[in-house]
Amino acid sequence: MTGIEFLASFIPTGRLHGIGIGSTLAEVDRALPDRHVDVVGEGGVSLRRDYGFVEFYFNPGQEWVMSGGSIELHRLANAPELAARWAASTGVGFAPYTAWAEVLQALSRTPPVPEFTLSDQGGFLEYRAEESCVSVLVVDDEEEERGCHVGHGDVWSVSLWAPVRAR
Repeated sequence: MTGIEFLASFIPTGRLHGIGIGSTLAEVDRALPDRHVDVVGEGGVSLRRDYGFVEFYFNPGQEWVMSGGSIELHRLANAPELAARWAASTGVGFAPYTAWAEVLQALSRTPPVPEFTLSDQGGFLEYRAEESCVSVLVVDDEEEERGCHVGHGDVWSVSLWAPVRAR
């Protein structure tokens, strides 16, 4: 599976290899047995699991439970070995650059197409899919060119966040 196909399935669902918000650390271990680094926050109040260009965040409780995550696609332009390791363990191959236009085209072929809220983030555009709790940050600087970093129109990152519950 290509990275673009993967993103087209992840963005509308908020699920990555069957895991997402609310998944336990044990479920993540079963879904992604790849090398990682765990960083426990001071006092054990948080956990960040880093797979290179993919990170997940966990909150403590009876078990560690996923509260968010991020796919840092901008890291791949300068570190293709991260994508190669991810492809070997998951079967998902990411290119050094991911054009947002290509992701949108893939999304249009994979119903349901999420509804996005667009906001300007100063040099970036953020596309938020509220239903799946996924946001995509896209480089919006005409002068940014591809090289050892992503360029104009490329996806910088894709983030997953826990929905805010009404009190």
